[in-house]
Amino acid sequence: MRILVAEDDAGLREILVLGLQDAGYHVDSVERGDDAIDQLKWYEYDVAVIDWRMPGAEGIDVVAWARKHERPTGLLMLTARDTPADRIRGLDTGADDYLVKPFDFGELLARVRALQRRPRGVDQPVIRVGSLALDPVTHTVTASGHDLGLTSTEYKILELLMRRSPAVVDRKAIAEHAWADETDPLGSNAIDVQVSRLRAKLPEAGVHIVTVRGAGYRIEGA
Repeated sequence: MRILVAEDDAGLREILVLGLQDAGYHVDSVERGDDAIDQLKWYEYDVAVIDWRMPGAEGIDVVAWARKHERPTGLLMLTARDTPADRIRGLDTGADDYLVKPFDFGELLARVRALQRRPRGVDQPVIRVGSLALDPVTHTVTASGHDLGLTSTEYKILELLMRRSPAVVDRKAIAEHAWADETDPLGSNAIDVQVSRLRAKLPEAGVHIVTVRGAGYRIEGA
């Protein structure tokens, strides 16, 4: 399960990240609201834990963006605002849950688990490039109706390339998206190996993964 933590307090952000990782979650973190929106644009998160007050964009604006663009992520807002009017505003904007600071970390974990169990009301659209069709709900990729049988890592790399197509995706972004510890693939040829395996599964798909020297990779339709 992948979680986004958006919190501008460095100490609290570290506590949240370490605690969620210890609980078995794959966690990305940002300190600005506009960076949180960027993360939600490019990655699929099961849950996002979002502080209300952040530079760049307030948490309430992040929530509004996510709902306007039909992101299926469960949204848990963190805030020192504890008046009924604030809670109502947060929930009406699109937050799924609301936790007032200071809070017990065990309660936050329980709320994250509850959001994980809650069925999402928004269907995630199938992503298409050429004859490739990637379904974020079933985590399957087909070419002309035939399942490509991708591994988990291959799927994550292809998902990122397809979401950003036709833009170039750099190696750091691929490492962050497809591996729990981004330093592992960046210090080896692991990314090249996985991309090579992906290419071998795409000859009938009408697409090509292109290496852009010094920049990264992009996927192109035939």
